[in-house]
Amino acid sequence: MPRVIALDVGGTFIKAGVAGPDGSLHNVERWPTRAELGPEAVLEATLDRAARLAARYRPAAVGIVVPGVVDEGSGTAVLAANLGWRQVPVRKTFAERLRLPVAVSHDVRAGGVAEARVGAGRDSRAFLFVPVGTGIAAAVMVDGEPLPGTHHRAGELGHLVIRPGGPQCPCGARGCLETIASATAVARRYAEATGQSGVTAKDVAARVATGDPTAVRVWHEAVEALADGLASAIALFDPERVVIGGGLARASEAYLAPVRSAVRARLGLSTEPCIVPARLGDDAGCQGAAFLAHDLLGRAA
Repeated sequence: MPRVIALDVGGTFIKAGVAGPDGSLHNVERWPTRAELGPEAVLEATLDRAARLAARYRPAAVGIVVPGVVDEGSGTAVLAANLGWRQVPVRKTFAERLRLPVAVSHDVRAGGVAEARVGAGRDSRAFLFVPVGTGIAAAVMVDGEPLPGTHHRAGELGHLVIRPGGPQCPCGARGCLETIASATAVARRYAEATGQSGVTAKDVAARVATGDPTAVRVWHEAVEALADGLASAIALFDPERVVIGGGLARASEAYLAPVRSAVRARLGLSTEPCIVPARLGDDAGCQGAAFLAHDLLGRAA
């Protein structure tokens, strides 16, 4: 199978890599998105970097994944709030600039595809891929394929209201899961409670290990909120596994063990799935983009 390039356009960083005949991602590089410069600047910078990668590697196709609401059928970023993109015709724009076939998908659904093929979801007929990072989302994976939903919004786990009247969410609601349980929320809530700036979720996790009472409280509340959200998703979809990705999952058992225990306490009649860490880390979306580009070439053959 020929070489492809893959791009994962995130709100904080853009990642890119090249995949050869076996589909494995190599030469991954990343650079700041600089979303504060505006949506047009982000798009032009991404196009420019993609053109340079195409000139260097001479790929047969390109895979691009973006956050938010993505219409894979038309290749459109319907709404990517962190990028400022609304109704951006990603496939058309990149295909015209690069003169290559382009596959476009949602970053989390693409990450679910990657975890299904070579990661923690492999050999699982039905699983949930749940990255917990800047926000929280989920890919509902069945037989290796993600469920997009009628309006391309399936898997918005982070916008389940699990604490009515809670913190304001950018989506307009209050008490959404990601306002309590995302890595961003963990860092923000610790900073609000202590007055300390520049603290990351990783810092909070480290302070939990030292017994810092504020860190312990914020961490516990995040775990409890995530368990509420996961228990609802498990009741609805009956997955065999729940694959947790994103930054907080790197805390390993210090994070996953209490999550498992809290979910178990909430399940009632539901069967408890295995809750495991993702294997592909931050590269899941980019690896998924590479697979989708190869799939596009396979369908055209």
